Amino acid sequence: MTAPITNDPAEAADVIRRGGLAAFATETVYGLGANALDAAAVSRIFEAKQRPEFDPLIVHVARPEAVDELAVEASQAARALMARFWPGPLTLVLRKRSIVPDIVTAGLETVGIRIPDHAQARELIRLAGCPVAAPSANLFGLVSPTQAAHVADQLGDRVDMILDGGPCRVGVESTVVDLSGAVPILRRPGGTTLEAIESAIGPVQTATTILQGAAAPAPGMLDRHYSTRTPLRLWRPEDPVPMGRIGLLTWCAPAGDTRFAKVVDLSPEGDLACAAAALFGAMRSLDAAGLDVILATRFPETGLGRAINDRLRRAAARG
Repeated sequence: MTAPITNDPAEAADVIRRGGLAAFATETVYGLGANALDAAAVSRIFEAKQRPEFDPLIVHVARPEAVDELAVEASQAARALMARFWPGPLTLVLRKRSIVPDIVTAGLETVGIRIPDHAQARELIRLAGCPVAAPSANLFGLVSPTQAAHVADQLGDRVDMILDGGPCRVGVESTVVDLSGAVPILRRPGGTTLEAIESAIGPVQTATTILQGAAAPAPGMLDRHYSTRTPLRLWRPEDPVPMGRIGLLTWCAPAGDTRFAKVVDLSPEGDLACAAAALFGAMRSLDAAGLDVILATRFPETGLGRAINDRLRRAAARG
């Protein structure tokens, strides 16, 4: 039976307090939430998503002070990023305290923490009275949900409640920056741009991929992820178009290209923020169109284009 959908964060908070699973909207994507301090509740997240336990979860909090309850020490760089980008689509990986169960962190001595820039999500966390562990609310490895209906489609009978917070404004997951060592490392590009982060703390190293099945220092790093059921390939306009019913995922597209059965233009105006917000919905639309192949053009490797390219590259990887 599909989980009930509510607009009341108090109802979803009650589910989390009782050890249940509640999906909820953030500014990035919908998350699948459980009490981050309850190992049994967190284990239900992995079961519902069919997620491997080597892939750690992000812990969502409602106030900066909660970081000191979960992490051993936040560096000066971490404090600077919190002050500038929280609430917002930025996750900081810090050394964890023992209060955080190992299942949340995949046995690592670090934990990813963020404050979502979504008033309803923060109210949910406040009412639940606990930090909320929440990966994206979809089956593992598939396209992330940006509407409550997307959650119901994939996890409707696997969760206890869905809190409908409307469509997600940013549309791609949070950026993950690892500050647990001496040098900041970008683990996952996302809704906060690398350029903005470096303007706040200086140079950041990049390490955004691990091999399938390896232990992940942060979520979203597996080489294959965000997958459509229809094969998706990266494509350049000068490349040939294969035979069959072909879809195109692009931006600034010329009108009337008859080579494609379906074209989705993420932003005719060339706005990367609009393109990011529309990305996962467009992937779902193309996946449901009865196509043989989805071709996706690359985006500028700058700003939010970096996050879009990251999602498309992982979606195009085939195991």
